[in-house]
Amino acid sequence: MNEVTKRPIDADAAARVFLSQTEEHLVSYLEACVHCGMCAEACHFHEVTGNPRYTPAYKLFPMAKAYKRQRSPLGWLGLIPKVTEQDLQEWEELLFDSCTMCGRCTTICPMGIDIASIVGQARKAFVAAGLGPEDLEAAAVNSRDHGSPLGLSPEKLMDRVEWLEDDFETDMPTDKAKADVLLTVSSIEAMKYPDSLVAMAKIMNHAGVDWTFSTKGYEATNFGYLAGRGDIAKTMVMRIVEAAEAIGAKTVVIPECGHAYGVMRWSGANMIGRELPFEVLHITEYIAKLQREGKLKMKPYADAITYHDPCQVSRRGGATQDARDILNGFATDFREMTPTGDMNWCCGGGGGVQAMGRAADLRHKVFELKVKQTEATGTKKLVSACANCRLTMDESKEALHWDGELLSLVEMVADALVEKEGAKEEASKEEGAKA
Repeated sequence: MNEVTKRPIDADAAARVFLSQTEEHLVSYLEACVHCGMCAEACHFHEVTGNPRYTPAYKLFPMAKAYKRQRSPLGWLGLIPKVTEQDLQEWEELLFDSCTMCGRCTTICPMGIDIASIVGQARKAFVAAGLGPEDLEAAAVNSRDHGSPLGLSPEKLMDRVEWLEDDFETDMPTDKAKADVLLTVSSIEAMKYPDSLVAMAKIMNHAGVDWTFSTKGYEATNFGYLAGRGDIAKTMVMRIVEAAEAIGAKTVVIPECGHAYGVMRWSGANMIGRELPFEVLHITEYIAKLQREGKLKMKPYADAITYHDPCQVSRRGGATQDARDILNGFATDFREMTPTGDMNWCCGGGGGVQAMGRAADLRHKVFELKVKQTEATGTKKLVSACANCRLTMDESKEALHWDGELLSLVEMVADALVEKEGAKEEASKEEGAKA
């Protein structure tokens, strides 16, 4: 019996879902693997454990087995056994707990096999069978029923925004009837790192952007996708799409969250079956855009820092250079770690792994890679632009008793902003007019 659903594991249902995925482009990936093992060298879980079990190509086996049984001559002859309950139980930990879908294995694969996309689709089969981590399922259901995985309901969002506006004396418009930019949030930020919401608002206001939050579509994280719940994934995307369409937004900005960016920008249109009527940008892309347009004025930051690339933003998102353009614009001692950019090591918590309590020890081992990378640069100040990475590394930092400092790129930018000439006088006039 599955502990999550309290019902028998349905291996046949999993096999049917596996097979349905091979009707699409994934079959070419299954056929292309030459079992060279190069992907093992690219995987952070394999790197820190040395366990061949964590070879990324091994994660292809459940779907490949179902496909070959139904579609190959050996399968027709009954020479390939069917997917069993034991198979699923063995592979569940590999496809959920020890795969962040970071895509580093794809970067090094000589055949270009996108293992991350296969893992994402394969998770649906585990859900169909009645398997999957309870933590992820609960987060997905919470998102559907209460607006976010951490219970950030529309009412709680409004309460938090009002509190932050008062405490930080920052205008944070919500539910404007019309706006050029819909700014979304991550509940991780809203509940654990609220300064990040204030930082985004300060940057938008400083640049004179016409923007708003929306209580109709605000949660950018998509645990439906991470949990293998395609129905919930589509619901979360549609909330943002409908909110953006309602206000006529030209741009939807995703906050410091890697997978939220990847799901909306690269999968959103496929999920809803039509083109997105707006541009999707990660907050680092949007800040870099404002910087290039001369709309941000920042004072120098002198301390030595290094940068951790969120996998879904850099390697799989294509926004690798934007973070560096931002940092080079005001950080006077920015040091690249090794490896960096598109080949940077994952934080160990992407793909929903951060939300799984049972994967904590493995995550902490991966963080040892980040500590070594950071300290090799001669600094202990590590900057990133993903709240999930930040939470993962914060928890591992505490577990490993590391004395380094973790920083948010967006918060750094907001802190570095220099008030434009005449801004104080203009604000005084507005206050006087209100009085």
